Amino acid sequence: MKKRNCFIGQSGGPTVAINASLAGIIHECIKSQKFDHVYGMVNGIMGLLESRYMDLGELFNDSQALEQLKHSPAMYLGSCRYKLPNYQDDPQTYEILFHTFEQLHITDFYYIGGNDSMDTVAKLSAYAKSIHSPICFIGIPKTIDNDTWGTDMTFGFHSAVEVATDTIDRIHTTATSHNRVFIIEIMGHKVGWVTLHAGIAGGADIILLPEIPYDMDVIAEAIDKRAKSGKKFTIIAVAEGAISKEDAKLSKKELKDKQAKKKYPSVAYEMAEKVQKRTQQEVRIAIPGHTQRGGSPCPFDRVLSTRLGAEAARAILDENYGCMMSVKNDKIVRVPLSEVAGKLKYVDPKSEIIRQAKITGISFGDE
Repeated sequence: MKKRNCFIGQSGGPTVAINASLAGIIHECIKSQKFDHVYGMVNGIMGLLESRYMDLGELFNDSQALEQLKHSPAMYLGSCRYKLPNYQDDPQTYEILFHTFEQLHITDFYYIGGNDSMDTVAKLSAYAKSIHSPICFIGIPKTIDNDTWGTDMTFGFHSAVEVATDTIDRIHTTATSHNRVFIIEIMGHKVGWVTLHAGIAGGADIILLPEIPYDMDVIAEAIDKRAKSGKKFTIIAVAEGAISKEDAKLSKKELKDKQAKKKYPSVAYEMAEKVQKRTQQEVRIAIPGHTQRGGSPCPFDRVLSTRLGAEAARAILDENYGCMMSVKNDKIVRVPLSEVAGKLKYVDPKSEIIRQAKITGISFGDE
């Protein structure tokens, strides 16, 4: 029986535990004894376009090496941020990639990444069908933002929430000593899952999300209300992409033009100036930044990453292609790529978790 050859790639922003999924795929491929070669793309699709890859089967041919890979930081294969064009618009890019596949007799393709990466897998799978290529494509979702459509959870999210929560916890200990407003900027340009969970867990008084446009009058009122009740400090957890009600009414072009002219390096600095003017309180800023993407993964993320990697390899062996590994009710299921590509999972402003947070007294700056 003719054996298979596969490519594995990592893409997008780094998350902790991403190498555990890589190790899971390598382990299952080698264990199955159905693969001659397990190749790794160096720096994702961009690296592959430059014919940069390595033989992972030779590098990780013993269990000890794979165990070390599971716990290694960053992205072992390197990453890229590259949005693959539609093949109708740029057929040459696809021809280059599939020429490499043909040269190496590739039968299977695994890509670990976020929303753009799942979009890449979907486009490659669609192109393969259009040219009647038998190559099988599988996506493994990872993102700290937990915004991938079609899955309850992505690995990296819990670890990022832990880092952000720890930041808020540490600010609490200094906040009680000063009559200040502390603004903590948390990752999340388009969605606010990390900010929402860290804000609730860390005891933030105000949480600002991209999905819930804020009103500065409401924020100022919430701060003043705390001060009058004897609470001399306020902690605001703000997502990178938090937006005012005024800006939310602008068109995409108008908003982009306005943001290009802003003098602030990030939303926290803009918010700090507005709060100081409205409340006359001292304001301090804390930005955990890329620490939310690094460090040691929490146990939950390690387990989930390993499970997704193992099931991705199993999907190929089961001849179930063109899908993304997904978590549904704590079970790993397979979702068609066509259903998830190009979609984001947003925080629902009317969701139960938002309602419950408001009951506890947390303000979202909207009412």
